Amino acid sequence: MYIHIGEDINIRARDIISILDKESVNNSPLVEEFLEARKEKVINLSKNPFKSVIVTYDNVYLSPISSGTLKKRSNQMSLHEF
Repeated sequence: MYIHIGEDINIRARDIISILDKESVNNSPLVEEFLEARKEKVINLSKNPFKSVIVTYDNVYLSPISSGTLKKRSNQMSLHEF
């Protein structure tokens, strides 16, 4: 199953470690430290300020799609598998 995260990028759902909303990222020094440590792996898909952060095994994506919308997409795809 793949989830569209913005800018014609689809990621396998099993490769996603975490989806964080913008508020969690902006209010957590630990997340900011994590992003700074992985800055060479951060891919910004948003032309405007990002709405969510998707952490995978290989990269960290800044997505223009909200975390709630990404969750709904993953739930809808799970239903289609049955």
